[in-house]
Amino acid sequence: MPGITLIFVFSLIVLFLSGVRIVRPTHRGLVERLGKYNRFAEPGFHWVIPIVDQMYQENITEQMIDATPQEIITYDNLNARVDAQVYFKVKTDEESIKNSIYNVNNVTYQIVNLARTTLRSIIGTLTLKSANSERNKINEELHKILMKETANWGIEVVRTELKEIDPPKDVQDTMNKVVKAENEKVAAVDYATAEETKADGARRAEIKKAEGIRQARILAAQGEAQAIQLVNEAAEKYFVGNAQILRKLQAVEQALSSNAKFVVPQGSEIVNMIGDMAGITPVPMPRKDSSAKS
Repeated sequence: MPGITLIFVFSLIVLFLSGVRIVRPTHRGLVERLGKYNRFAEPGFHWVIPIVDQMYQENITEQMIDATPQEIITYDNLNARVDAQVYFKVKTDEESIKNSIYNVNNVTYQIVNLARTTLRSIIGTLTLKSANSERNKINEELHKILMKETANWGIEVVRTELKEIDPPKDVQDTMNKVVKAENEKVAAVDYATAEETKADGARRAEIKKAEGIRQARILAAQGEAQAIQLVNEAAEKYFVGNAQILRKLQAVEQALSSNAKFVVPQGSEIVNMIGDMAGITPVPMPRKDSSAKS
């Protein structure tokens, strides 16, 4: 009798332990009884009836899957190697967990194939150049389509990212040459603009210099004109009616400036005029008496 009791207690313990289920915070679970949905399992301790009940757990953390590289023909008939990544997670509510288990057989596998098919549809309408320059647009379109197609899977597509859109090697080499040529063209234009600016600066400097010379000559001419005007005014004031004497003075001035020597008879008008202007009275020279000589 005690042995039977011990066996019974041991069997109960084994039965209890075999029915223990622990759900982690990163998971949610569904309990089925005899093949039918029974209840929703939150994180924590759960006990199910062995053999009768079955628990299925679903990961609710964000997951990343690679769509795997594939060759896609673009609108301009070029083969592009395209690779993308899809980030998704299963929603935490009971209905979403049920949908992720009952409405789709393998979430990861089907998302990968759906993403690959969608990429072929999107990139097939674009040229290789536009596909490379419009990555954000492709990501947005891919994300939009995946959200629509997986609406009843109980998941949320967080984001999609294109890893690469690589053209064939010969096309890539050609594109590199085009980019290099465009860069050289921009550099040449910048250099020409700099040289033009430099030449324009030099031209402006020469214009300023010529303007300065012209202004200096104008000022010099104005000075000479004013000097001539002053001389004329002085001549009119001091030599009115004595134009002949003024002419003689000018001749003397020119002669003295070239160190020429003149013998001017005493008592001549020019000597008397110079003396009057200097305030000097000419000294009379003694004359030889012709009578004494005889």
